[in-house]
Parts: sequence; structure tokens; C-alpha cells
Amino acid sequence: MTPWKWGSGFTASRLLAVGLLLAAACAGPPPPGAYRVKGRTYRPLPTARGYVAEGLASWYGPGFHGRPTASGEIYDMYAPTAAHRTLPLGTRVRVTNLENGRSAVARINDRGPFVDGRIIDLSYRLAQDLGMAEAGVARVRVEALDGVTDRTGPFAWQVGAFTVAANARRLVAQLDGRVGRAWTERFDRGDAVFHRVRVGPFGTREEADRVLGELRALGLRPFLVRIDP
Repeated sequence: MTPWKWGSGFTASRLLAVGLLLAAACAGPPPPGAYRVKGRTYRPLPTARGYVAEGLASWYGPGFHGRPTASGEIYDMYAPTAAHRTLPLGTRVRVTNLENGRSAVARINDRGPFVDGRIIDLSYRLAQDLGMAEAGVARVRVEALDGVTDRTGPFAWQVGAFTVAANARRLVAQLDGRVGRAWTERFDRGDAVFHRVRVGPFGTREEADRVLGELRALGLRPFLVRIDP
């Protein structure tokens, strides 16, 4: 038997490919319902009920826009969707940026992020809504919403967040009764306290959208949040 030589066409890249194939064969397929990425096996949860977690969120955009997601949908970086490693596909979650108090609702339609320390990967739109697009990552709370759709409320427009309570009260006085009821909510981030100004409540997304133009005409930059009934 003639021993192989490096010059005989058996290159280092082919050796690597053979090694990867052998490793995959030894590892075997993941269990039913599970999937494997980078040698780690993930088992999707049977239900999202009661799921709450805190950790780092990141976002993904142009490089994946227009590509299929794990759910089979085409990824749209301007849609309110997100990737999660184990929540059932189709789950709706409330994501709250713990650094500024902003929150938004996302629908899980993809898998990821596969980076240690991160718990959810958001679309570009959600990163903008949560005020973290520029930073790239933020500490968030993720809460599963049982039986909630992105069209059902109640909703409110958040139009400001102030560290000085008097400034929040002044804005409330300007808005209250003009475009609905306005109020403040205190949010303790841990290192700072914010007084959030909100307008509403609105039972549906359609009702909320009716006043959006007027709020913007006042020079405000509102974003929609779901509030407790």
C-alpha cells in the first residue's frame, strides 16, 4: 500500500472536511424536536407560559434581510420579530430595555442568538423602538405573553421619560385632554429613576394610530407600549 503524500491531492482542507464529517457522525442526530448548533443541543420549550428572563439583547439586520428564518418566514428587518433559542416559534413576548424603560412586543420567528450571555436577537425595527440600535446590545427583560396578539391592547403612547419629575408633570399638563388622558409612571432602573409620560389608554392598535399624527405634529417622538389592563 502506497502511503499518501501532501502533494498527491489529499490537502489539509480535505483532511479538515473528513474530520468534521467523522465528528458529526459520532455525535449523531439531535433528539426529536431538538436542534444542534456549534456542537450544542437546544430543546425548544413545550410552552412559553410563565417565561421571564433577563439578560443581553442584540439585533440583526441587513446581512439577514430577505433570508429564510427558522420558521420558514422570510426575515424582514423592519418587522417586530425576534430570534430566541428555545421559546416556541410564534410566541409573543414583551421586551423591556432595562436601561431606558422602553418596551415593545415581539413575535418569535427565528432561532438564536448563539452567543454566550445573550438571550434574544431583535429585528432592526425593535432595536430602534427600544432605543438600542446604535449601542448594538442592551440589558432587557423578556416576558412571554399568553394569548396576546400585536393588535390587542390596551396600549399607550410613551412620549417622554424624565429624570426630573417636574418636567414630566409639565408635559402631562400640556397633553392631558388634548389627545386623550396623559399620566406619569415612575420607573426605577436601579441606577436612576425615570418619570415616563404616557398617553392613552387605547383598546386596539387602530385606536392608538388615530392620534399618532397629532402627537408627532406636537414635536413628540412617541412609541407604542402595551400596558396592564
